[in-house]
Amino acid sequence: MNAAVAQNALVRTANPLTSVFSGNLGNIDAYISAVNRLPMLSHEEEMSLSRRLRDDNDLAAAQALVLSHLRLVVSIARGYLGYGLPHADLIQEGNIGLMKAVKRFDPEQGVRLVSYAMHWIKAEMHEYILKNWRMVKVATTKAQRKLFFNLRSHKEGLDSMTPSQVDALAESLNVKREEVIEMETRLSGRDIALEAPTDDEDDKFSPIAYLSSDMQEPTKVLEAQQYDRLQSEGLEAALGKLDARSRRIVEARWLANDDGSGATLHDLADEFGVSAERIRQIETAALKKMKGALAAYA
Repeated sequence: MNAAVAQNALVRTANPLTSVFSGNLGNIDAYISAVNRLPMLSHEEEMSLSRRLRDDNDLAAAQALVLSHLRLVVSIARGYLGYGLPHADLIQEGNIGLMKAVKRFDPEQGVRLVSYAMHWIKAEMHEYILKNWRMVKVATTKAQRKLFFNLRSHKEGLDSMTPSQVDALAESLNVKREEVIEMETRLSGRDIALEAPTDDEDDKFSPIAYLSSDMQEPTKVLEAQQYDRLQSEGLEAALGKLDARSRRIVEARWLANDDGSGATLHDLADEFGVSAERIRQIETAALKKMKGALAAYA
């Protein structure tokens, strides 16, 4: 009995496959028209085909199950046209979800394939919408995904949501009100080209003009790293080459204050009991010695 039912179902779906889908359909309207002419399966036919797929890996049975539910994908895709993405692409992604559902469907679960497949079809469409609605992905966490697909239907017109609406939506979706506000802000924005589309004076107002940073340029990064090493390891090594008096003079003259206002030659002359000229000579010799030591870090 079951074999006869399955065979009948395959005949009813295979014939439209060769006649309705033969050749180039031309456009999405022709595809939808063809899909709507495919026969639907009875519950008994669906169970028989599902068991054949599960037990015998019968690909013909899988084909019959997929074909009979293509109109379901078209119907679900129509509900997501408001996101501005091609209807054909939505249907294509939904068909992938339908095939996944058919592969995983267990006829002994006590539910029809249509109920089981809806979850997989919507999941594939949701993923496609989130990846392609904007260049920058607007929803990554589970809560953000939930908000993305519910916020548009809760908003009244283009106006921002009132505090009471925000609180009500946050409570119904079990998310924080701050997350509702953030998602509304993301949805109200738009993609902006990093570079201006023209070569005139508008270029100076494009994001590339004020978001770019010379400090991220590779040679600048290397120069900064080299300078930091020179200021730390290099300077300490160079000072280590000096005797105590020479180091004291250099540190007092150049390293005592960040603004460079160090001790004068006369101050150090009084400290060491020598002339200011002698302090200058010691300083010159010390700096020359340090310069040689720093060459290894340049």
